[in-house]
Amino acid sequence: MPKMTPTPRHFSMIRGFHLADFLTLGNAACGTAGVFLAMAYITSGALSDFMLAAAMAPLAFAFDWLDGRVARWRQQHSALGRELDSLADIISFGVAPAALAFASGLRGGWDVVVLIYFVCCGVSRLARYNVTADSLSAGADRVAYFEGTPIPTSVVLTAVLAGVAWQRGLASPLPGGAWDVAGWTLHPLVLMFALSGTLMISKTLRLPKI
Repeated sequence: MPKMTPTPRHFSMIRGFHLADFLTLGNAACGTAGVFLAMAYITSGALSDFMLAAAMAPLAFAFDWLDGRVARWRQQHSALGRELDSLADIISFGVAPAALAFASGLRGGWDVVVLIYFVCCGVSRLARYNVTADSLSAGADRVAYFEGTPIPTSVVLTAVLAGVAWQRGLASPLPGGAWDVAGWTLHPLVLMFALSGTLMISKTLRLPKI
């Protein structure tokens, strides 16, 4: 396999990053760690792994909040930063919560369908935001409102899963039990992911951006 060596183009791309972009990468790193810790919990069964995975969500949220504040403070907005933010968000607030839910025991056939739906809604929500942000901002440096709930609201879902794990452990049946629907298992708890995904892609729900 040929050895790849850094070129000036690689270094110029890194030099093109702003401080806010590195904070965005911190968001992505937290989301990735959350996925790995969720997988570690499946292997180890250690509650500490699960709680650490859940803790990555609010930490990622902190990075996500900071990168926006720093970008506005330094007046450094760019298309690169917006794309980075979306990619980081889908890891931290889409894939990671779904992985945590799967690790918690939401592994029935319908559970998996709902979790895939949730992630796809998050991807769609972010793509729509990126292509409509300019029109929604009306010339300002930020949009006035969100169409649908922002994907970082999924930190509420991870908080619920963490609360369930803390209160009753994940070895016991999940709240609501399990239903058999057309031969596949559905845990009612997973429906909160269906609701969250649906609210994210709603075009009628408009929330002011604070």
